[in-house]
This record gives sequence, C-alpha cells and structure tokens, in this order.
Amino acid sequence: MLRRLHADQPATFAFTDANLAWAEGQITKYPEGREASAIIPLLWRAQEQEGWLSKPAIETVADMLGLSYIRALEVATFYFMFQLQPVGKIAHIQVCGTTSCMICGAEDLVAVCRDKIAPEAHALSDDGNFSWEEVECLGACSNAPMAQIGKDYYEDLTADRLGEIIDALARGEVPPPGPQNGRYASEPLGGLTSLKEHDSGKTQYNASAQLAVDLGETVKRIDGSEVPLRMPWQGGANVDAAPATTPVDRNRGASSDRSGEAPGQGAGVTAAAKPAQGSVAPEPGNRPATLTEPEEGGSDDLKRINGIGPKLEQMLNEMGFFHFHQIAAWSPAEVAWVDENLVTFKGRASRDDWVAQAAALADAKT
Repeated sequence: MLRRLHADQPATFAFTDANLAWAEGQITKYPEGREASAIIPLLWRAQEQEGWLSKPAIETVADMLGLSYIRALEVATFYFMFQLQPVGKIAHIQVCGTTSCMICGAEDLVAVCRDKIAPEAHALSDDGNFSWEEVECLGACSNAPMAQIGKDYYEDLTADRLGEIIDALARGEVPPPGPQNGRYASEPLGGLTSLKEHDSGKTQYNASAQLAVDLGETVKRIDGSEVPLRMPWQGGANVDAAPATTPVDRNRGASSDRSGEAPGQGAGVTAAAKPAQGSVAPEPGNRPATLTEPEEGGSDDLKRINGIGPKLEQMLNEMGFFHFHQIAAWSPAEVAWVDENLVTFKGRASRDDWVAQAAALADAKT
C-alpha cells in the first residue's frame, strides 16, 4: 500500500516541554553514534502528542537525532502504526478485520464506523471528532470481534455496543475498555470450569483494563507529564517531566504545585497541624508518618483520588495510610518514597499528583 504524507500540513511542530524532556531521556539509552536507534519511540511520542505524524514532526525528530529527513520519512511511512493523516480529535478507531474477528462480526463493526464516522477509512467525521480504519490482527483473537480505540482494546464487541461506545466518547465519557459482554478476561462466557482461584485482591476489571481505567488516558493526548521518565541506565536518575510552569491536570482542571506544599493545603491538613492518633514515627529514607489504625470515624475513601483503585487503596491501608490529610502532608521526598514502594504501581503517587488531590479532599471535609 502506498503511504504518502497528507496534503495539508501544519507550519511547525514542537514537543511540549515535558515530552521534550522525555524524548531527550530516551536518546540517552543509546551509545554515542547510535542515537538514531531512538527514532521509533520519538516518532511514537510525537504521534501520542498530536494524534498523527506531520511532516514538521518527522523533521523535528530527524533533527534531534542527526538524521537526514528521508531516513526519518522511510521509518514513518514503513510502519502502519504511524498515522500520516489527521485523526479524530476525540478518538481514532482501529477495527481488527483478520480471521477470528472477521468470522465473529468485524464487518458489522466496520459498517457502524461507516455509518457513524465516515464512509471511507482515514476520513474524519463531519465534526472532526472521530476517524477509523480496518487493521490486521491485533492479537485478541479469543475476544473477537474487537477494536483498538485510542490506546486500549475494546473486546467482545457487537455492532450495537460499538455504537454506544462511540456515542459515549462523543459525550466526553470514556467507557472502560476490555471485554464488553461481561467477561472478566478471556475465560468462558459461562464462567471458569477449572483452575478456579480465590478472588481476594481481584480488581474490578482485568489487569489491562484496570490499568487503563486507573491511568485514565485511553483517548487522551499525551503531554509527557503523566509518567516521569526514570533512567535506570544512568544510575536511576529521573527526568523531571513536569513543565517549568505550573502544570494543570486536564482531568481535574486544578493547578498542581510540584515545588512543595500542594495548593489549597491549609491548616488542619499537614501532619504538624493535625497530629494523628496511633502515629508511627517516620523511618529512614523519607518514609511518611503512618498510622497503625484509622482515626475515629473510620478510613477515608482513598478511591476518590484519581488513580487509586481498590487494590491500591488496600495496599496504602496496609502501609498505614488511611486518610486524605496524611497524603496531603507528604513532602516531595516522601512522595518519592511512596512511589518507590508501591511495588507494581511505582510512580503512581507523583504521576497523578495524589498530594494536591488529597489536599482538596481534606479541605472539603473540614
């Protein structure tokens, strides 16, 4: 298939401050003289930011890596994961059309896209919010038919359900990804008949879908501040992925001050201003003060903090964190300790700015 650059191109492209820091960090993975090996992650991040790869974006990446423009263009046009034309402002839908999905109804899904979005693949909807295409196997054959919407898989689809998902996205909602017919993962629809395990600690959705729900970025453009880049290949140093100016969380619309105390953190929120009963002194390594049990009145619902699900809430309770004011009082060094000790959820506290969220929730209680 012939792949060309789109006829209408923007005049310029620039990474956000955070994405630029991320891209420069990626380049350091490679030895001197081999920086060109970073071209795929850098092109991908440019696409994550804008939704598609423009000519200025490809040339910007080439300049960063010391490549001729044609070399970068060869990569961008070779891999079908790179979109060379504008995609929907809300979402680009990729319907799998390979064997398993085809025999389970992929053509019905394509018909929905033609009807609700545009008659032809890669064309924008009238409002510019959606685009679609049919792609080859996406590897979720046991959950056919399926489609990738933004960054996540929507599986076990019917034509009606895909239509509902598109309508929900148009309203500004993001339906949870994963199986859409009640299955947890890819077990038999009637339930497990063998290998039954205890469900203790089981999240609401399967691991992949739960992570998507926790991250909340299924169809969000990535500005780079979501997950700071850690560079273990350089002794564990971190790239500060936060822009120089005070960032604004697009989910909550509230400023997040990463230089120290969270905005809105008033009297009665910090540990010093509100001593906790049964408190445990901080341990070496900037571990925050913890509690042996919840205060009078019971634990706060930590799941109200964006990015904390049932499993993370249980983990935080086991670590000794039960209340919004505890989290609101964490210093940057203590946030770093928590990030490092969240096991399979490392980096979550800083990424979702728990301190600012907890401070707002604690203030709302007073």
